[in-house]
Amino acid sequence: MPKEEKQKEEKNKSSYSAKDIFVLEGLEPVRKRPGMYIGSTGVSGLHHLVWEVVDNSVDEAMAGYCNEVVVVLLPNDRVMVSDNGRGIPVEMHAQTKKSALETVMCTLHAGGKFGGDSYKVSGGLHGVGVSVVNALSKWLRAEICRDGGVYMQEYVRGVPKAKVKKIDKCDKTGTTIIFEPDSEIFKEIKFDFSKIIEHLRQQAYLTRGVRIRIIDQRDEKIERTHSFYFEGGIVSYVAFLNQGEEPKHRNIFYVSKEHSGISVEAAFQYTDDFQGHELGFANNIYTIEGGSHLTGFRTALTRSLNNYAKKNNFVKAAEDNLTGDDVREGLTAVVSVKLREPQFEGQTKAKLGNPEVRTAVEAVISEGLEEFLEKNPADARGVLEKCILAAKARRAAKAARDTVIRKGLLEGLALPGKLADCSSRNPEESELFIVEGDSAGGSAKMGRNRMFQAILPLRGKILNVEKTRIDKALASKEVRALIIAMGTAIADEFDIAKLRYHRIIIATDADTDGAHIRTLILTLFFRYFLPLITQGHIYIAQPPLYKLQLGKTFEYAYSDDEKFKIIQKLKSGKDKEVNVNIQRYKGLGEMNPDQLWDTTMSPENRILKQVTIADAQEADKVFDILMGSEVLPRKRFIQSHAKKVRNLDI
Repeated sequence: MPKEEKQKEEKNKSSYSAKDIFVLEGLEPVRKRPGMYIGSTGVSGLHHLVWEVVDNSVDEAMAGYCNEVVVVLLPNDRVMVSDNGRGIPVEMHAQTKKSALETVMCTLHAGGKFGGDSYKVSGGLHGVGVSVVNALSKWLRAEICRDGGVYMQEYVRGVPKAKVKKIDKCDKTGTTIIFEPDSEIFKEIKFDFSKIIEHLRQQAYLTRGVRIRIIDQRDEKIERTHSFYFEGGIVSYVAFLNQGEEPKHRNIFYVSKEHSGISVEAAFQYTDDFQGHELGFANNIYTIEGGSHLTGFRTALTRSLNNYAKKNNFVKAAEDNLTGDDVREGLTAVVSVKLREPQFEGQTKAKLGNPEVRTAVEAVISEGLEEFLEKNPADARGVLEKCILAAKARRAAKAARDTVIRKGLLEGLALPGKLADCSSRNPEESELFIVEGDSAGGSAKMGRNRMFQAILPLRGKILNVEKTRIDKALASKEVRALIIAMGTAIADEFDIAKLRYHRIIIATDADTDGAHIRTLILTLFFRYFLPLITQGHIYIAQPPLYKLQLGKTFEYAYSDDEKFKIIQKLKSGKDKEVNVNIQRYKGLGEMNPDQLWDTTMSPENRILKQVTIADAQEADKVFDILMGSEVLPRKRFIQSHAKKVRNLDI
């Protein structure tokens, strides 16, 4: 290339002028960067569209103008949300010179929640809710019933097809939104009925006196319907969350009061569980990452319980004071605040930031809890006994934990003797296989790539940590070996930056014992090493179930369906009477090292399933049911899901 042309090209590459600035108009920013508005274009983002439309109806309910919300899942990936609120205004908007309905549906940051007295509190203060749904829908129809008429407007990818028009008469009021998510935005459009049920149940608990219905009409033959209405509000919600648990006190604590213009409502109850569950809501929006309202609640709870404990001689020395962790063990709490101008962090409203909310919640909880404890001495004793037991366990766990950490530092650089470590010291390329028993461990050690693959054999079934505290878990040699091998420490000292392997692979036998061991290991990770799961470090190996051989030709099958297809392929073009030799693998130890490498350990051939948690709250509940000490909830779960089980190995 001539020198002049090369210089010209370099100049063009580095130039940055007005022509490089793009202005996205209307709803274009949403379609350009949907993740900024709904979090993702995956399953959670798809369902977020439903939440945004439902939020508007719930806002009407909180304002006192709506007592019924209906959500209908329609065929062809469409969703309809209706309410009997006031209906979105349809008259001409003075600023935009368009219908108020079109303004709301097609303009970001447009709505009745930024000023005036239409909404004292609202979940939709970002002003992007329904307009974002419109932008990310292939088609949307809005029907408004108000002022004696039914008004309608349709949109295609956020653009109106025509002006708002009156299509019928109406003697009621309300809003109906029907939308079809855009397949150009969402790779998979499949609404989860159970996920929507959980969300709407939650909203019904938080909005006392409002009936919320969900109807699934996607299957022509079967229509599924659920209806929620709770007069008990969040007290009923706490009771629902504690189903199957043993409460430590009879009366559920409840307080509802306004402080400095902020409405604070809270309910809690302690159970004999080791885990705590605190749900925070701001204007009925679930703040999954917490925020100032939960901070205020925790501060008031710890201080109030310590004050009562000292006053009534439950604790005597300062070193016996209860910590935040002590008072949250076994606690199920719902904290709901309503305020005029919530400050959420992020468009998906995951965390509440208003500092004044902390002060309000702290004051209301402190006053309400002091009164509750004085009026209910039997309940107070149940609460304090639970917290004091947690404190004793914490001190015992710290001693055990310090022993494990000290042991890890002294020995390994003295790593567990049973660990066959890899040569690499780069965590990003290193992986740890957790295998079942010495036989599988031997095959894995001989078949692995020593450069980046480490092997840790576990003997037998590790302790079920769902049924015991951390000090008992740390008494297990197998659990200690795993903690030291990973290098992260545990609990308060946990540090994911010290993780020695970025892929931790559970490789157990393909039978019921193997499945049980895998579940016990996953329970340990879920309860004490959750970031390893949420950050994508935990995998499950998929060893083959069968080796199929005809003559010198052989293949591996990882399922019964795959076995059938391979048999047909091996027999193709041959005498159909020929017999294919089928070897069923029950354990990894049955494989030769080279077979184990080819099928289960080689990055080129292996099948790994990454462990993820779509809904941590639901996962927590399932672990409680399946791995906890209560038999009845587990029996009910098995009975209700038994028909879904495939390939049961008895």
